Amino acid sequence: MLKVGDPVPEFELMSQNGPVKSSDLLGRRYVLYFYPADDTPGCTKEACGFRDNLPKFESLGVPVYGVSPQDVSSKQKFAAKHALNFPLLADTDHKVAEAFGAWGEKSMYGKKYMGVLRTTFVIGADGKVEHVWEKVKPEGHAEEVYRWLNPTAEAAAAPRPTKKAAPAKKKAGAKK
Repeated sequence: MLKVGDPVPEFELMSQNGPVKSSDLLGRRYVLYFYPADDTPGCTKEACGFRDNLPKFESLGVPVYGVSPQDVSSKQKFAAKHALNFPLLADTDHKVAEAFGAWGEKSMYGKKYMGVLRTTFVIGADGKVEHVWEKVKPEGHAEEVYRWLNPTAEAAAAPRPTKKAAPAKKKAGAKK
């Protein structure tokens, strides 16, 4: 698994919108999240979270890219079905997932198999890893990534403490 400070391996993958090259992304921060499969419940929840929060990421100038092993046709269908407004990259031979350390042994119903480990990376403008989330839970993950990128957003969204009114002082001679 790549760690903070590691250089990002070079990659070029096709998305539903055309090719995406790591060399073209140098000079800007971006989010690269690896997910197991298009149009499955958890992956859909995660993708829709990024879709719904994309304006926030765009306000920071940080594009989002999703990566999974299905082909471009699958990406096109997934994006159209859920109105996904960011590139989904087809890593059909899982070489990019392997290079990032987001490919490994998984287990379901006692059966072991190899697959994508749900992982998210923030890549810095210098082409190095800034932050890594391993074993991602899809629900609320996009918001978590946004808060990490923009910690002042959490403070601004937090409810402000209110002062409680002091109890009224009783007048001398008043009945209890």
